[in-house]
Amino acid sequence: MINPAWLNTFCTLVEVNHFTQTAERLFMTQSGVSQHIKKLEQQVNCALLERHGKQFTLTVHGQNLYQQGSLLLKEWQFLEQQLKDDSPYSGLVKIQSPGSCGLQFYSQLLALQAKHTELNIDYRFAPNTSVEQAVANHSADIGFLTQAPTLSEVTSHKIGQEALLLVTPAHIKNPTWEVLCELGFIGHPDAKHHAQLLLSENYSEFEHVDQIKRTGFSNQISLILEPVSLGLGFTVLPAHAVSAFNKPALIKTHHLANPISESIYVCHHRNRPMAKRMNTVIELIKAGVNS
Repeated sequence: MINPAWLNTFCTLVEVNHFTQTAERLFMTQSGVSQHIKKLEQQVNCALLERHGKQFTLTVHGQNLYQQGSLLLKEWQFLEQQLKDDSPYSGLVKIQSPGSCGLQFYSQLLALQAKHTELNIDYRFAPNTSVEQAVANHSADIGFLTQAPTLSEVTSHKIGQEALLLVTPAHIKNPTWEVLCELGFIGHPDAKHHAQLLLSENYSEFEHVDQIKRTGFSNQISLILEPVSLGLGFTVLPAHAVSAFNKPALIKTHHLANPISESIYVCHHRNRPMAKRMNTVIELIKAGVNS
């Protein structure tokens, strides 16, 4: 079995890329770091580093060990933390979701944290694919998604749904296909997914969003409707993101002939046991979505 202390030193060295700084981070001497690397190479019977003076690069074996070893270290750290404290209302919970979910969920989670101050909520916004990858590589404990995950390491279940809305500048009364093409599309990280769901069911001309000229892009959920309000284009967003916009008089929401909702999923790593605090978060969000 690989020595966990030596493996931790090796992974830290790869991440820091400097022997002295690795020693400082691990409260070791530089020679101690070198000894750990030497012993690890002897244990696995292959070279892990190619040394170039004070610099180094990873061998193929070193790259493979880092990729797998860093995941093992995260699992060990998670298990250690779980054994120490599995309270439903204390400890760190790392969450990721698209911004539209964050607008809906973050205030609920902050209220939970305010009530249980030993709970530490780390909430980051990212597109669906990035959220799924973060759960798969243990960078996030819980993910909320607006499309079902595809990675085998991730398991999920549907917890609710939310209407998708076509949003144009306020002066647009009849959003025909020609009008939309003339306006142009304001993109965002989940725009292709949202547009495909809503526009494909309501416009026979629609095949993919790239048919329509792009007139802007924002990766900040709170800013996506700013260019729409200035007449620079249209977009498709979940209802909660539209209702949060602070200049409603400058935009118009259109209820199309075929209403479409997107599903909301909660996901976590298939092979990681769920700590009680994570179940607390999931149950809170499920209750809010279905209320």
